[in-house]
Amino acid sequence: MRVLITGATGLVGKEIVRLCHKKDIAVSYLTTSKSKIERHDKYTGFYWNPNIAELDSNCFQNVDAIIHLAGASVSKRWTPNYKAKIINSRVQSTRLLVNALKGESHSIKQIVSASAIGFYPDSYTNYYEESWKEPSTTFLGEVVKTWENEVDEFSKLGIMVSKIRIGLVLSNKGGALHEISRPVKFGLGAAFGSGKQWQSWIHIKDLADMFLYLIREKITGVFNGVAPNPVSNQELVKTVSQVLNKPFFMPNIPKFFMKSILGAMHIILFESQRVSSKKIENKGFNFEYHHLALALQNLQREDL
Repeated sequence: MRVLITGATGLVGKEIVRLCHKKDIAVSYLTTSKSKIERHDKYTGFYWNPNIAELDSNCFQNVDAIIHLAGASVSKRWTPNYKAKIINSRVQSTRLLVNALKGESHSIKQIVSASAIGFYPDSYTNYYEESWKEPSTTFLGEVVKTWENEVDEFSKLGIMVSKIRIGLVLSNKGGALHEISRPVKFGLGAAFGSGKQWQSWIHIKDLADMFLYLIREKITGVFNGVAPNPVSNQELVKTVSQVLNKPFFMPNIPKFFMKSILGAMHIILFESQRVSSKKIENKGFNFEYHHLALALQNLQREDL
């Protein structure tokens, strides 16, 4: 089997590549940096530039499935220009793949695209399943809705479509956990706002495995990329403190303070989404890290 990965050099992409090599799955990948192109039998790079609709169509050769992760990070200050970049990077990259495939003879049967639980509205009481229809009215809700609509275009090419709405990814190689654990290591861990907002998280190894599971089992549809046991923000920070054997006694960080620092993107820290993993579990997927403490202990052993 060979998969084509966009965003292969990002946090999630690197873990998927590692797992592919472990499972003897060949990887082709697209990169906007020609210096990052490698050419090996099991790991082959190709150049693309979605901004100008440029793509090396040789990337589709012998590919069975696409894993689509590419998109500008949402963890940067949301100026009007950067908001446009967040949406355009997802729309342009997806359209480029679709349009390039329209004129190609290929063996691609499925695409599994990243999405985000930002689709779901802020709520302390809802327990969100994939059947929820009304996206959040926030900027993140707009991003997810727009991206998912673009990905659906692959179905018109006879390609099966799967989407994973990813929650808070726990990794010791970067991302949100690195930012959360940094002040904790100095004894300055604190919850955000009330600390009661739900955090639906997933260990990066389980997330990578989920992408490949959908391909291996040829499963289509929308799935939540979250572990079975979401926690409050306060419990998240407190558990990180316990695993690192650090105190947790600092006062909660007020919302207005983070808004003054981060601007509109502060909602990432304060929105509450309690999200269900039942659908993917009912398809036979088993989480290795189903409880937060277990996930953090694993990452701590590998230098959280």
